[in-house]
Amino acid sequence: MRKKMLQILVLAAVLPAPQLWAMTYHIDPMHSSVSFRIRHLVGKVSGNFKAFFGFFDYEEDKPEAWRVEAMISTASIDTRVEQRDGDLRGAKFFNAEKFSDMRFVSTKVADFADDTAKLHGDLTLLGVTKPVVLDLQILGMDKDPQGMQRVGAMATGKINRKDFGMVWNEKLDRGGYLLGDEVEITLEVEGVSGPPLPAMPGEAPRALGEASPPPGEAPPVPGEGLPLPGPESIKPPEAASPPVP
Repeated sequence: MRKKMLQILVLAAVLPAPQLWAMTYHIDPMHSSVSFRIRHLVGKVSGNFKAFFGFFDYEEDKPEAWRVEAMISTASIDTRVEQRDGDLRGAKFFNAEKFSDMRFVSTKVADFADDTAKLHGDLTLLGVTKPVVLDLQILGMDKDPQGMQRVGAMATGKINRKDFGMVWNEKLDRGGYLLGDEVEITLEVEGVSGPPLPAMPGEAPRALGEASPPPGEAPPVPGEGLPLPGPESIKPPEAASPPVP
């Protein structure tokens, strides 16, 4: 009996751990949104980013297999006021000429319960990378009329813009400041299985490490030879296909 137990322990030590095989979903920008809200004087102003792309790995009820990576074009900011959007793209805020994108890469999923969890990740903005935690909710999973599998999710959270070096403000005569430091973030995402999708209609799909076009520059025309985004940047190579028994 002791010899048999020893054999089992030896086998457990040398055999590889089981792999998690999650499906990869590409973010569909036509059915997704990236929005924010910040205090201004006595109210709040909201806006969104019109160009973003990325993917996530998802397997139902297995949060240990979930991964997310996405990029957002800073020049695509839209608050419905052209002059304000120009200021926000400038050096005092997003400095879109120098930092064309912000990037989020998940690091872990915690506190999973039913369809909610805490999504931990690293956000890079203005060349500064800081950890952030988002409240994640899985909204559902189904097939679209074309037979493609889709997953919907929403994530909300808050960041302090000063943590990333976005410090500009204006002091008011009666005390206080023009803008708040805390920024509320809401991500509503629908992912679809299948080939990668462009950040905006008319753009070609881009690799996750490839920068967005500078402000005012036309997006690239789809064509051959352009790199496609995919999960290789965060998934281990051996996860590309299941092992042969």
